[in-house]
Amino acid sequence: MSLKIRRIALSNFRKFRDPFVLDGLSDGLNVIIEPNETGKSTLLEAMRAAFFIRHNTANRLARSYAPHGEAVAPQIEIDFEARGEAWQVNKRFLKGASVEVRGPSGRAQGEDAEAQLQALLGARRDTSQAGDVAAHGALGLLWVGQAQALEVTPPGEIVRDSVRATLEAEVGTIMGGAAYQRVRPRIDSQFADYWTNTGRPGARQSTARTEHEAAERAATEAATRLAALEQGFADLEAARARLKLLDRDLADTADADRRRVLVDQVAVARSAAQLRDTRRAEQGRLADQVKALEELTGRLADARKAVSKTVAELASAFEKRSALEEELANARERAGTARDRLAAARDNRRNAHAALDAAGKLVATQARHVEIARARQRHDELLPLGAQLDVARELGKTLIPPNVIKMLEERERAVDKARAAVEAGATRVEFTGDVSGVQIDGLPAEPGDRTLSRETRIQLGGAMLIIRPPAGLQSAETVLANARDDLDAALADHGVASVADARTRNEAARDAVANARTLEARIAGLTPAVGLLGIADGALALKAFVAGLQESAEGEGSEEGPDLNALTAIVAEADSALARAEGADEAASMQLRQLEARNAPLMVQAAGAERDAANAEAQLAALEGKPEVAGLDQAVSEARQREAAALVSLQDAERAATAHDVSAIERQIGVLDKRVEVARAQRIDLEKVIAGLEARIEAEGGKGLADRAAVTRDEADAAAANLARVMQEADTLKLLRDTLEDARAETSRTFVGPVARRARRHIEQLLPGSDPSFGDDLGLTSIVRGGLGENCGDLSRGTQEQLAVLTRLAFADMLLEQGVPVSLILDDPLVYSDDTRLDLMTEILTDAATRMQVILLTCRDRAFRHLGNRIILTGVE
Repeated sequence: MSLKIRRIALSNFRKFRDPFVLDGLSDGLNVIIEPNETGKSTLLEAMRAAFFIRHNTANRLARSYAPHGEAVAPQIEIDFEARGEAWQVNKRFLKGASVEVRGPSGRAQGEDAEAQLQALLGARRDTSQAGDVAAHGALGLLWVGQAQALEVTPPGEIVRDSVRATLEAEVGTIMGGAAYQRVRPRIDSQFADYWTNTGRPGARQSTARTEHEAAERAATEAATRLAALEQGFADLEAARARLKLLDRDLADTADADRRRVLVDQVAVARSAAQLRDTRRAEQGRLADQVKALEELTGRLADARKAVSKTVAELASAFEKRSALEEELANARERAGTARDRLAAARDNRRNAHAALDAAGKLVATQARHVEIARARQRHDELLPLGAQLDVARELGKTLIPPNVIKMLEERERAVDKARAAVEAGATRVEFTGDVSGVQIDGLPAEPGDRTLSRETRIQLGGAMLIIRPPAGLQSAETVLANARDDLDAALADHGVASVADARTRNEAARDAVANARTLEARIAGLTPAVGLLGIADGALALKAFVAGLQESAEGEGSEEGPDLNALTAIVAEADSALARAEGADEAASMQLRQLEARNAPLMVQAAGAERDAANAEAQLAALEGKPEVAGLDQAVSEARQREAAALVSLQDAERAATAHDVSAIERQIGVLDKRVEVARAQRIDLEKVIAGLEARIEAEGGKGLADRAAVTRDEADAAAANLARVMQEADTLKLLRDTLEDARAETSRTFVGPVARRARRHIEQLLPGSDPSFGDDLGLTSIVRGGLGENCGDLSRGTQEQLAVLTRLAFADMLLEQGVPVSLILDDPLVYSDDTRLDLMTEILTDAATRMQVILLTCRDRAFRHLGNRIILTGVE
């Protein structure tokens, strides 16, 4: 039976702010033609709201009914016919929400009116935010909004249930029908007791498993308590036995005797440790001396190789300058004299240091009865050594890196080379006698030599002498000036006046570094640990001890020690004399280089050879001038022998200290004390344990734990049997439910035949020779043409839209057979259809309008102007 809309009245509904009434709808085909944006889709939305959206809802969909920006109450009134009877619904949303339904039996309002509408139209309550058309029943399938017809969707559950009776009658089965619905709920009810919706164990299984686990825990607890009681007896006997053993161990006097022996050994061990520390300091000092001598040997060998090489190069240059041999020989003699003086200065310096070292050794040999006096004497020696060490360290920081020295020497060679080039090309003039009236470049001349490197004008009375040196001399002077500037800049960057000063400073810094190591070794040797006085090793400990002494203390010797200050002054004077000798030696070498510079054509070659030779000889002389070089090999051998002897003494002291290790002895004493302490603590703990075990045995012994364990075990076995039975029942129900579901699915597929036959009647008109194929959900899935199947999603949009309309007509015909109120409303239908198919579809819709009311909402006047009842919204009041 067709549902027929007669009249629609709107107020404050979206774009219809003013009251609007649509009347004059006929029983058959109605075409509402208006341009876009005139409210056709709003009209369909209003009908859905009146029939299916609850009046008292305030969700986002209901709020969208109100005109934009206005706080008013949307209101809808519809007159319609259903089941051959006249009805009217009046619904108001948001403010003062209400609903009223008028029918043959009178009026209904509120919830009664909503329920009456749902029963009349075959719908159910819609709880979605956006409106679920599946909840609208048959009209949700047949009232199609814009673009919804493009989707070939299956019918909703309500529609499938409505046509099920017809399908069951045709296929002759109860699966999925009323009989099936009577059997299935009972199975589902029992299934729900055993399983959840997700297939996990349900309440019955969980309860049985919980009871089984609780029974098992009780049985385990009872068995545990019984075992604990039995274990308590065994633990009590074991504890009593351990207590007897501890009492026996505590009564034994062997550990006490051993402890007394160890205490006596502590004093001997401490003496051995003190001797070991003294030997270690002495061996370290001698090892540093050996290392310093070996380093000096290596440097001396390198210097001699350098001297040999440079002397050979210098001899080659001298062979080319035989005319200057005598003068050069004199220069060498003077340089030799300077070196002899330098060697004498070094001998004096070595003797001064030897005297200072002898004084230090004398102080170190004093005996125990003058230990305090020796400590004071060591302190007196320590102060100047510390000052010398600070000076040596500061001087050692002035060491210039070898690459910088090399750079300075290269720049000095560049200056010598440029100077030689200038002197070779310059013009020399000499003025003798009376030079009055002679002017050079406008200035009075003076007697003597003059080197001219540029154009010079000499006035000789009325004559003018013009001297023009070679043209290339000016560039040579520029090169010389640049070379001098580079050398001066580099010397200024490193704070030295000349390359010779840099070498001298480097040699002094290198000696200072070596001297600092020697001083550090000497200070370490002067400050060993003195166990008798409680002095630790190190200068700080010695200074702190001496600072705390009174003016005179018992045990100090009256013998006056050597004058360290005088010896230090002698050493300082020897160092100054050595520096002066080194300066004289460097001056002699400089004179020698100046003589060699006179030979201009060979200056470039000779300057480099002489410089290298002078440097090598200076370095060798500086090394050979050291006091220890004279008997270096013997000194190295003796130092090694002393180091070996000291190492042997150190090893002997270490063995003695190891044999009598204070820490080891104290640890043994601690172990003995700890053993007694632990034994006493264990005895107290055992007494507590025994008392606790006796109390627990007394408390648990009369509770019948054995009987309780047997009863709980029986209960656990019964719970396990019950769990197995429940799980078997659950598996049986699951198998039965799955079997029924498989049978229902198989039968559901047989429903497709009647649906396909009804749809084929319409689809044959559109697609001759086609066979529609439906899925289990009664949705159209494909079209078979010429034996080939095509999925609906692969068809053109126009064909999909046409098939969607035709399948809806098929379901509408089936619903009409059930007496369900249906009507077909299409909003902007067939937008993708060509002219031929559009004419065919309008014929099919016209034929459907003879069985039900059809309403088309469209903006295409030309396409639908020839159809039945045409309504213009703008002409409606």
